[in-house]
Amino acid sequence: MRLGYFIARRLQTGERYKHSVSARIIKIATVAVAMGMCMILIALATGFGLQKEIAAKTALFNGHLTISSFENNQSRVSLQPIELDAEMQQFIQSQSDVLHLSGVTYKAALFKSKTTFEGGMVKGVDAAYPWSSLKDYLKKGRFPQYSSEEQREILVSETLASRLEIGVGDRLQLFFQKKATQKIPLRRTVEVVGIYQSGFPEFDESLVFASVDLLNTVSQWESNQVGSYEVVLKDYKALEAAANRIYNALPSQLDVIAITDRYANIFQWIALFDYNILIILVIMIVVGVINMATALLVMILERRRMIRLLRIMGSEIGLIQSIFLWNGAQIFVRGLFWGNLLGLLFFFSQRYGQWIRLDPQTYFVSVAPVSLSIIQFLVLNVFVLGVSLFFLWFPLRVVLRERKDFQLRYH
Repeated sequence: MRLGYFIARRLQTGERYKHSVSARIIKIATVAVAMGMCMILIALATGFGLQKEIAAKTALFNGHLTISSFENNQSRVSLQPIELDAEMQQFIQSQSDVLHLSGVTYKAALFKSKTTFEGGMVKGVDAAYPWSSLKDYLKKGRFPQYSSEEQREILVSETLASRLEIGVGDRLQLFFQKKATQKIPLRRTVEVVGIYQSGFPEFDESLVFASVDLLNTVSQWESNQVGSYEVVLKDYKALEAAANRIYNALPSQLDVIAITDRYANIFQWIALFDYNILIILVIMIVVGVINMATALLVMILERRRMIRLLRIMGSEIGLIQSIFLWNGAQIFVRGLFWGNLLGLLFFFSQRYGQWIRLDPQTYFVSVAPVSLSIIQFLVLNVFVLGVSLFFLWFPLRVVLRERKDFQLRYH
């Protein structure tokens, strides 16, 4: 192995090599490997980033798990009130993978300003709601403060505020219809204290945050009753295990709905990113291997005399094969270095510069997010290098064994 590496190094540092045909072809192959690696990193970073951002944003506004009664039938509107006793709430919050538990209520409403009106959904939250998790989406004003039994402060989206022609400090009237036969809707006057924008059209176009006590008075529920409970987990990967554990501990009349079931179309869509990444990975590796195999084949043809000489001296085919594999490995490493450099340059420029913008109506985000851990980065490089060298080893073995020039014949 050391002899093969030594000869491979001498081949690439020799004066004649620098002016050979193979040297020029190998430079082209190195560029191909670099561009392929760069494209793989960009695909991985943007694919993982979109998956992570969309999943996190969906869970941020809905929780990873929703505990509600079976009567709701996965309806967004809270139809029947539920109540978890203190012991059950403590059990759920004590789970190692649970970050937060909060009671919420959803009610459909009509929003009327001085000039126009819009329909949407009011999400009632309590005083312990984790507003800090939404701080990155707060555009103007502040978050509502619910310290008394009933508060009239609300948080609206920038999209709704624009349609309703309102701003921070303006008053808004909410109209609720409690029953289908109700002729005169219930009216509540509230004050806009903050404006948010998530970039998620499904939320920005309809969702308003208000006090859960306000909605309880509309529905005539008890103060300790809510429409459902939202469970936020520390890790999205623990979703299925946490859902099963909590469901088994709940009373029989309550159900647990995972966010992947409630927004199945969204999560099925982002799951397709894995196939896109896999396709790009396979294509780039194939292109790199073909370019490298072509370059090494030209090098083999140029080094026929050297190969004959090594065979005369008693060298095995394995030694000759290792020489060209070392050449391939060095070229691949050089290509990976420049590819990683370009890929990381894109990663950090997009992460901090955010120069690539997306249509939130299509991608649910306004800026292309990027995400790539150090472990993923290292595993990717080792995988690409290992797979590429394996697919180089096989054609080299076939070519070197089948060429008659490499076989010695004694008469």
